[in-house]
Amino acid sequence: MSENLNSNNLENDEFNVINEDSDYTDLITRLNEIKSTIALLEKTIFK
Repeated sequence: MSENLNSNNLENDEFNVINEDSDYTDLITRLNEIKSTIALLEKTIFK
């Protein structure tokens, strides 16, 4: 019984790592979009 629980915990941990990687990738993508938007706004303001 405990072997089954340990197996489930390992699978959940792997799933959490994958989700965290995906979250960080999404965050980096969003931050790059924000950076680009700010750069465009700066160009517009300082023309």
